[in-house]
Order: sequence, then structure tokens, then C-alpha cells
Amino acid sequence: METTVTHDKEYQQFTVALGEDDAELAYSTPAENTLDFTHTYVPVAARGKGLANKLIEAGMQYAKSNNLKVIATCPVVAKYVEQHDEYKSLLKI
Repeated sequence: METTVTHDKEYQQFTVALGEDDAELAYSTPAENTLDFTHTYVPVAARGKGLANKLIEAGMQYAKSNNLKVIATCPVVAKYVEQHDEYKSLLKI
């Protein structure tokens, strides 16, 4: 399954277009140079295909490329970072 993650700065989210109901990783910017990933959503019919991981990977790569710190309010994002040491340095402490 080919997936394209798009970033919409205006709506503060990364999305994968799925038709009527898109998968998304939403964030807020609570401080300068900081992204707070607040929630991840994948429609029931699209679950189990790794879409959440692709969204989170895109978000983390964006943060890394732009020298941003990350707050992982979303438990799915927190678990992903816990399992991927390469992103732990991005966490805002």
C-alpha cells in the first residue's frame, strides 16, 4: 500500500488521504520551536497497516529537520519514541 503523508501547517496536522475519512497526526505549538503531538487517528477500516507509524515518522522527521523539540502528549507517539532511540533526543524535557 503506497501512502503519501502530507503536512498542513495551517491545520497543524500530518495526514494520509484515505477518501472520506483521513488518517491524521495532529499537533499544537505550545512554545517557540516546539511541537506537541496531541493525537493520532486512523479510521477503523485502515488500522493494522502501519499508517500511524508512517504519520509519526513524518512528524518526527519534520521536527528533526527543523530543529524542533517534541512533546508526546499522544500515547501512541510516546510509545513510538520509546521504541525508536533515534528520536529520544528530540523530546522536550
